[in-house]
Amino acid sequence: MKAIVITQPGAPEVLQMAERSIPAYTDNDVLVKVAAAGVNRPDVYQRKGNYPPPKGASADIPGLEIAGTIIETGANVTRWKVGDKICALLNGGGYAEYCAVPQCQCLPIPGELSFTEAASLPETFFTVWSNVFDRGQLKTGETLLVHGGSSGIGVTAIQMAKAMGNKVYVTAGSAEKCSFCEELGATKAINYKTDVFQDAILELTKGKGVAVILDMIGGDYTPGNLQSLADEGRLVMINTMKGKDVEVDLSIVIRKRITITGSMLRGRQTEFKAAIAQKLEETIWPFIASGQIKPIINKVFAADKAADAHRLMESGEHIGKIVLEF
Repeated sequence: MKAIVITQPGAPEVLQMAERSIPAYTDNDVLVKVAAAGVNRPDVYQRKGNYPPPKGASADIPGLEIAGTIIETGANVTRWKVGDKICALLNGGGYAEYCAVPQCQCLPIPGELSFTEAASLPETFFTVWSNVFDRGQLKTGETLLVHGGSSGIGVTAIQMAKAMGNKVYVTAGSAEKCSFCEELGATKAINYKTDVFQDAILELTKGKGVAVILDMIGGDYTPGNLQSLADEGRLVMINTMKGKDVEVDLSIVIRKRITITGSMLRGRQTEFKAAIAQKLEETIWPFIASGQIKPIINKVFAADKAADAHRLMESGEHIGKIVLEF
């Protein structure tokens, strides 16, 4: 099969098309002919050598989400059959014509979505559900602040939280991105280049603050996050793009009874991911099938242009998801 491989750690041009063996699969896996694969920031980190894959995942083929057609099934596979069209969360290896996936990490393609649209769903939807609704315990009627509102995670969080009955605030880095987020359903998008987000949040909430913050920034955003949280607020970290070392006023944590938590999804057990898949199918997939939640795709690249896709990802100029087509 053809696959996009990381020839050595480095810049986008280290991604090259190569020949690889079709992967073996276990009794609990399905083998999928890949039509499209989503591009995500962890792929960039893996390409640079900063994000070692978990045990058993491909070290040189990135890719955490795909959509395609099942062409073979393991002996213990009960739900899926050859010919089923699915999208799936992977542990790695998605930038390839074929990949093996645990059966419980597959989901049916909702509604009438294309393969390309479906490939943009799993990584961000699994991540948002796990961190906002499971770990952050966002309840109907509560308020959510999402940093990076125009990112793949951001556009997913806006739509999911709004569909679940929540008010969503976001930060973004341009007037265009802010307008897009508000059109998508955010109550207010704050331009972090022109406004101090914590001041804006406290003004918007009349001094109360928000219940949950989903943060991929870290660094000097952390003190502002604590200021922006309401009493009993939950700060959920999924990345530290501006740095992992921070100085905070712990008295705010004590006074407001704040919970600070975070997680990484990729290395979790299959059973953990299976539980998220079940919740997504029951709760969120109907919103997608009905069109209330839509895939937001910024640009689609042919698979052999994966380096260009990574350049766009690193530029931060995109709104929504980036997808490769095979």
